[in-house]
Amino acid sequence: MATKRLLHTINLTPEKHLQTLVEARRIFNLHNCELNVFESYQQAYAVPLQFSDFVITSMVRGKKIMHLPNKPAFDYLPGETVIVPANQTMVIDFPEAAAHNPSQCIALAVDDGYIRKTLQYLNEHFNSDPDGTTDWKLQCNKFHFDNDEEITALINKLIRICSSADKAKGVFADLNLKELLIRLIQSQHLQQVEVAAICDPNRSRLQFVLRYIHEHLTDKILVDQLCHKAYLSRNAFFKWFREQLGITPLEYIIRERIKLAKELLSTRRMSLFEVSLQCGFSDVNYFVRLFKKVEGITPKAYQRLSGFYA
Repeated sequence: MATKRLLHTINLTPEKHLQTLVEARRIFNLHNCELNVFESYQQAYAVPLQFSDFVITSMVRGKKIMHLPNKPAFDYLPGETVIVPANQTMVIDFPEAAAHNPSQCIALAVDDGYIRKTLQYLNEHFNSDPDGTTDWKLQCNKFHFDNDEEITALINKLIRICSSADKAKGVFADLNLKELLIRLIQSQHLQQVEVAAICDPNRSRLQFVLRYIHEHLTDKILVDQLCHKAYLSRNAFFKWFREQLGITPLEYIIRERIKLAKELLSTRRMSLFEVSLQCGFSDVNYFVRLFKKVEGITPKAYQRLSGFYA
């Protein structure tokens, strides 16, 4: 129910240049990646699409229905991204595509060797589990998700770079592509660590710290307490935490408190004051401002959409 982070509008292909009305394709080729812009102008069903490389796709306009192997079909809408491994066939429906309402989607195919080098760099310099032997991995278990601000900004920038005439665009694309991959990997890593923190909180210091945060979300969490739990100095703790998860400890705490607030707003009849206290916010006005910044709507609007009127 939050406001999605939409990609910037991409100009449609001029009608005189269209060679097909279903998945018309423009290609911008760089050394380590290939940007594809797909457009459909009429209804179509069961259209197959496959890439020989790992692909990051993101919807710009319109609607698709995606069918991926061994997964239920799902609507694919603007503000959302789907990642697909190499050589996996996507089967796509275009139930609403029309000349006046085309669908448009970008697909960023990334060279496998480039991904391996990025993972090697992370494993050499920022091992994901300094207390063990866990390596950074790029997985597709979270294959369909809403874009956050960072992902949206990076994809927008890559589209602009790839479609530009700048002679140095290969260098700029390389830098932004590496950051996009790292953001995706960190997001997946965060999910894995959070699950592990519930099952086995003592396996690593990161899992132990996250478990502590979750158990004290409604309390005042002091950074010095977290540093003590991680056996790190304040500066080392901030650097370590951001390297592992891509966000600061405060950003993580806020994210989890807003997540708890959404759950309370959508399942219980509580006042905003009660919700803010339950989520560790002593100032309800600050809670409202923060919630709107993160979710794009006010807590009250979120509560109305959920069917609860406290």
